[in-house]
Amino acid sequence: MARVLVVDDDRSLLRVLRLSLPARGHEVLAAASGQEGLSRAAVDSPDVLVLDLGLPDLDGLEVCRRIRQWSQVPIIVLSATGSEDRKVAALDGGADDYVTKPFGMAELDARIRAALRHARPATLGEQAELAVGSLELDLVHHEARSAGRPLDLTAKEFDLLAFLARHAGKVCTHQMILQEVWGAGYGSEAQYLRVYVHRLRHKLADRDGSLLRTVPGVGYALGSN
Repeated sequence: MARVLVVDDDRSLLRVLRLSLPARGHEVLAAASGQEGLSRAAVDSPDVLVLDLGLPDLDGLEVCRRIRQWSQVPIIVLSATGSEDRKVAALDGGADDYVTKPFGMAELDARIRAALRHARPATLGEQAELAVGSLELDLVHHEARSAGRPLDLTAKEFDLLAFLARHAGKVCTHQMILQEVWGAGYGSEAQYLRVYVHRLRHKLADRDGSLLRTVPGVGYALGSN
């Protein structure tokens, strides 16, 4: 039996899945919004996540991307859109499979079983929260605090800080950061990093760069030497 979290605002579809998937041996959890899906994914630790892209509060791609910051749970995307661009964006954003609506229950069940077979093992560092010194990051809710003080970060600033926090104390090269935070098409745009690091230091009150350190000609590191 797999514990399947379905994140979809289509209540008729949720009703059908709640009836059909248990008949095929799965336990079904449900969330009707992106924020609820993020919370349930963190609290309930599902084996597979079935994710609609057209959610009312957050784009499904954003939900997928956020979950990938702290979890390796298999993600099967459901979408009424069959465009190649949308499929590529979902798979590049961390989804493991893509199913176009309408779909048959036998097909979805087969894809769930395939996702479980190919599930990536959870890493030891899989965490929903990170702490580096007085800096705390909640990866589920995209919230950051410094010495207990909430930080007002943009989505990209948060992603950059979270990436560095996951590798705290280690030097991350410009290329590594750009490809992980901006995407596979980036790698040489070091000027982006300079701008974002300057903003982060200001918000972190890290004026001397002792927390978010520059390694000249190489990259950046968060935390101690």
